[in-house]
Amino acid sequence: MDGGLTVVTNPTVSVRLTSTISSFEVQQKLNRGITLANLKGRLEMVVGVSPSCMDLELYSVSDKFMQKLDDNEALLGSYPVDDNCRIHVIDRSGGQLGEFTDVSKVEKFELPDEEYNKRTDTVRSFMKKNRLCHHNEEEVAKRKAELAAREEEQKAAANAISVGNRCKVEVPGQPTKLGQLCTTDFKTGHWVGVKYDEPLGKHNGTVEGKQYFECENKYGGFVKPLSVIVGDFPEEDYGLGEM
Repeated sequence: MDGGLTVVTNPTVSVRLTSTISSFEVQQKLNRGITLANLKGRLEMVVGVSPSCMDLELYSVSDKFMQKLDDNEALLGSYPVDDNCRIHVIDRSGGQLGEFTDVSKVEKFELPDEEYNKRTDTVRSFMKKNRLCHHNEEEVAKRKAELAAREEEQKAAANAISVGNRCKVEVPGQPTKLGQLCTTDFKTGHWVGVKYDEPLGKHNGTVEGKQYFECENKYGGFVKPLSVIVGDFPEEDYGLGEM
């Protein structure tokens, strides 16, 4: 062995690219064996600057200016370009920052909504065909009408209720409960406060710090008016309220 030192360098280098006509930074993997002339030709596709109008500057990993890359016949690897260094492209043709990202300068094709609805190859057509999201307009309108009608029924039922009456509460998935109507005052919408005969409720008549009526804890609850049946239900009849 002659004791010589051999330096092996990775044939490629990953650099950051910026330019005077774009605010974006892109990552590129470059071959160190490429000439600067060929590099400029490649960068034209990335930054949109003609090679004849392109000047290159090299910045360190910490974005400190190092030197100009101004010898078109030199290899990229002959410069101190390391991974994560930055190559800055200067457009000498006078291109302005944001020139290629400003969509206000682009002539747009606009199709009238009526014509767009006739097309069968659009996202809107696909959504309608598969009854997805809000594009299923018939289903949405039907659902809104059903909810409005249901709300009117709840309102009518609430207006027909008299506080103090005995009642039976039937809610799907829950046991039938007997109790006494205590209030129709609650949050937005139509609700009825009930004091149950058994501890089958959720509170003591107080919700979020506001007292709507008085009862023992777990004896109070609020239900929708259509869940209530008013009648002469004897208080001692606990069979319907057993879980």
